Amino acid sequence: MALDLSALESWLWEAACVIRGPVDAPKFKDYILPLIFLKRLSDVFDDEVKHNAAEFGSEAMALKLIEQDHKLVRFFIPKVARWPEIARRTTGLGEYLTDAVRAVARENPRLNGVINVTDFNATQAGQRTLDDGRLTTLVQVLNAPDKRLGLDDVDRDLLGDAYEYLLRKFAEGQGSSAGEFLTPPEVGRLMALILDPQPGQTVYDSNCGSAGLLIKTHLRLVEKCGVRKNGTTRLPANLAPLRLFGQEINPATFAMARMNAVIHDMEAEIALGDTMAAPKFTSAEGALRRFDLVTANPMWNQKFPAANYENDTFDRFTRGVPPTSSADWGWVQHMDASLTDTGKLAVVLDTGAVSRGSGNQGSNKERDVRKAFVEADLVEAVFLLPENLFYNTTAPGIILVVNHAKKHPGEILLVNGSKQFSKGRPKNFLDDAHVAAMADAYLKWQPAEALAAVITKADAAKNDYNLSPSRYVSVGEQVEVLPLDEAVVELREAEEERDAADRELEKVLKKLGL
Repeated sequence: MALDLSALESWLWEAACVIRGPVDAPKFKDYILPLIFLKRLSDVFDDEVKHNAAEFGSEAMALKLIEQDHKLVRFFIPKVARWPEIARRTTGLGEYLTDAVRAVARENPRLNGVINVTDFNATQAGQRTLDDGRLTTLVQVLNAPDKRLGLDDVDRDLLGDAYEYLLRKFAEGQGSSAGEFLTPPEVGRLMALILDPQPGQTVYDSNCGSAGLLIKTHLRLVEKCGVRKNGTTRLPANLAPLRLFGQEINPATFAMARMNAVIHDMEAEIALGDTMAAPKFTSAEGALRRFDLVTANPMWNQKFPAANYENDTFDRFTRGVPPTSSADWGWVQHMDASLTDTGKLAVVLDTGAVSRGSGNQGSNKERDVRKAFVEADLVEAVFLLPENLFYNTTAPGIILVVNHAKKHPGEILLVNGSKQFSKGRPKNFLDDAHVAAMADAYLKWQPAEALAAVITKADAAKNDYNLSPSRYVSVGEQVEVLPLDEAVVELREAEEERDAADRELEKVLKKLGL
């Protein structure tokens, strides 16, 4: 009998909890996710052998032909890595599993650096990180006879949902580093509704983490254009799927992204590397490749030296050099440079990205870049999100929408979604009604009390290009107090500007002989 989502989630979390104690929270996902992935690959391989047997007369003949021609199956799983062989092991399991996933990677180059990133035999301070006893218990939990992950046992959409559930559970327990691999799924759904993907479009995430935002755009297209058949929604054969591209700097997270895409049965080109220093998606001429849509959640307020911007060879920072204290508008400019002439992007940033520097006397790097985007009529909308949504911070965050083909030229929609949430533990969350309310505000494009306002470029200029939704949309709260992290960023930028002014003054004094 096919597993439902609740049973699937409970089973996978039970398996994860087998190793939750002896392995640190940031690490235990590195053991359970590759094993679930391997079991899925193995169970699907077994199903494909059976399906081929109907054509070739027997499973033995089908397996013999598959071993000769691996193209008969999507992924060829060597005997050493097939789940029944793994489940039979009673000794030396750590070494055996490590050899097994390496064998899968050798036979399937697309999975190299994906399935084989974990050493199941690893030691720490002379002791095994996860001993064979716990590994055996974990394998046996996954080996429950009524719990297969094959084609006929679990729908790919349910398996994808369960995989995302695990990622969320890991993120909730991981603390400050969790946001590096997962954006809250409901935030990703809101971004996908805003982007409104169309068949055949290209979608890019410059900081893709576990690829959740890319997957959300795919799921939105399927939701909008798909047809229901045999209990599963699919795109019709005459509609082109999205072409998905992402880059991730962390090798372990890169592996999770690739696994996540395969679990969802999606084709996604994921590259490993530092996007700001060396973007991987470029043309034959060395220019940035351009995409129809960009969706991203880069690390907020990253600190990059000015040389990163000043020595850029991709012509990305044409609207101003960001301060070294926050790369938020550096990331926006990279994404904007990666858009086609009619492209649109939605990016999650720190709230200060749309307000810092406004009202200050003199120049301010972030405000000046923001002004350039507004004056070029590229900023389409800003959404203020509720507090305590994200896994690595309690700060609210914003979604900035930049559009090269705005439907309402000269206007900017500001949505104050600070009250659009349900209380949760340990994190708040957006339910379907909250996501719908904010998405509808964008689609309807009209003011809504305590939710949305539409301003003009002139209005933005009057407010010195402060685009914080709370400035324009009241939800009955007291005047905002600047959060400490934003105050620190502003202070660092002020210090940076003071140092630059001091250097200029010193040059002038030298010329005067003083």
